[in-house]
Amino acid sequence: MWQEEQNKLYRRFEFGNFSEAFAFMTRVALEAEKMNHHPEWKNVYNMVDVWLSTHDAGDIVTEKDHKLAQKIDGLLK
Repeated sequence: MWQEEQNKLYRRFEFGNFSEAFAFMTRVALEAEKMNHHPEWKNVYNMVDVWLSTHDAGDIVTEKDHKLAQKIDGLLK
């Protein structure tokens, strides 16, 4: 579940292994590029931490972040 903290949307994703986590990041990267809205993220083995905020709006959470979060969630189905 996405949580809003420190002016960012945050969610941790956990996968079966590194390859699954990396494949997920690749899918997210393609969606983010289409939206020209890129996440801050960290990957350690099978976990991917994602933070979303809109830099152009002063590093706050905007509708753009919520839309990307929805697209990211859709990649899990």
